[in-house]
Amino acid sequence: MLGLAEQLPEFGWEPIVVTAPLDKKPDVKFKIIETPSKDILEPWLRLFRLKPDASMSVREQVFRQLGVRSKKSIRRSMIDFAFTRLMEIIYYPDSEKRWKPFALKACTELLQREDVEAIISSSPPVTSHLIARELKVKHEIPWIADFPHLWSQDNSYPYGSLRRMLDRRLEIKTLSQADALVTINKPMAEKLRILHKKQAIYATPHGFDPKTLNLAPDKLTDKFTITYTGSFAPSRREPTKLFVALKRLISEGIIERGRIAVRFYGPPESWIDSDIEKYGLSGIVKQYGKVPLAVSHEKQRESQLLLVPKWQDPQDTSVISMKVYEYLAARRPILAVGGHRDVVDDLLEETGAGVCATSEEDVANTIKELYQEYRQKGEVGFHGDGTRIDKYSRREMMGKFAEILNNLTGI
Repeated sequence: MLGLAEQLPEFGWEPIVVTAPLDKKPDVKFKIIETPSKDILEPWLRLFRLKPDASMSVREQVFRQLGVRSKKSIRRSMIDFAFTRLMEIIYYPDSEKRWKPFALKACTELLQREDVEAIISSSPPVTSHLIARELKVKHEIPWIADFPHLWSQDNSYPYGSLRRMLDRRLEIKTLSQADALVTINKPMAEKLRILHKKQAIYATPHGFDPKTLNLAPDKLTDKFTITYTGSFAPSRREPTKLFVALKRLISEGIIERGRIAVRFYGPPESWIDSDIEKYGLSGIVKQYGKVPLAVSHEKQRESQLLLVPKWQDPQDTSVISMKVYEYLAARRPILAVGGHRDVVDDLLEETGAGVCATSEEDVANTIKELYQEYRQKGEVGFHGDGTRIDKYSRREMMGKFAEILNNLTGI
């Protein structure tokens, strides 16, 4: 939403953003209205004697508090099951539901003061769509619901079948009032059409901030550095095939331990640390935790190689992380690991910005070739097509949003 709000004035639209409290207010020219909110987890954090920690998920905090580290332990599985069932109840429809009355009040006051032509809501949290629906019904304002991640059809949906059924019913009821639905690619748009047959649905790819593309490239790392800036999910998005390949290449003497570094910037996971030890990669692979976005971009630009751990479910070809678009802006070669053919393959083939390696053998052979290039030339070269990459800048995306707004409002 920040990128959308920054670019819309260029297309004749003046955005006003209503949001829950921000940790840091961005330096922007458009108006931001911050409302109060209440933390739904506050009593539960007290129950587990936890202090809020933005660097990791509540789930991971609970596991650390209880001294559970291995993702494969029976104890962790039992606690994980109980935790998920509890969250199904507490997080209905999502963790931000106590923000709704504050946001509705602020939006109602705003509509009384301003001549608002349209509303855009984006999820997560889905509470934003519930707020937009009430405003749409009461004030009859054109409404676009944006889905960077889907609702009940999300590929990483965390709950059971009963909760999914309840979410699906709420989703259909809520979005029946929307004038248009927007998501990030064609496979996700097709999913939305299964549930929402009456709404106009658009596939509008997300993109990178063009300001990050204009920064001078950093000096590349001396080591053969592989960097990932994002989160992991066991059995869904994980680095196992990378670890297997690196263990093999190091044991065969193809890669020298002192010349390689693998860096993960994102929420730290105890099971990742366990796997690092399991595959003998201590001192090579390290989790650095969450860092500011500017630092993340810096680490991307200085890396020899940027990692994309692909989605593992062969039935879902729609999953692509926002990080992939950031990688395009970094102008460093991308290695997508694991999974199956999907939209990531299509993007890398179109732009020439990297390669996909599915099997452990493919991963090992690809890293071997890239490492040999690094040893011969001192760096891994980037061979992406700049013109095709530029198509995925935020400005292109925002122009499509503006076109949808113009069509809905007749402006």
